[in-house]
Amino acid sequence: MLCTQETITEGNEFAEFRRKVRSAEVLSASMQRLLEELRFTGRVSVVVQNGRVLKSGYEEGYFTHRR
Repeated sequence: MLCTQETITEGNEFAEFRRKVRSAEVLSASMQRLLEELRFTGRVSVVVQNGRVLKSGYEEGYFTHRR
């Protein structure tokens, strides 16, 4: 199986997405761009209390749509 540049890029983008979820950066504009680039179809959830993010996570729904 060949590793194309597109596959490597998608892998890097998904790793960045997971890092942002873990560090509670899910409300940023860069997160929205990542979700669009990844064509993410899952659910991202955020729990906020008193203006602070207490918990964030996602449900897998990531499907690659090849052109």
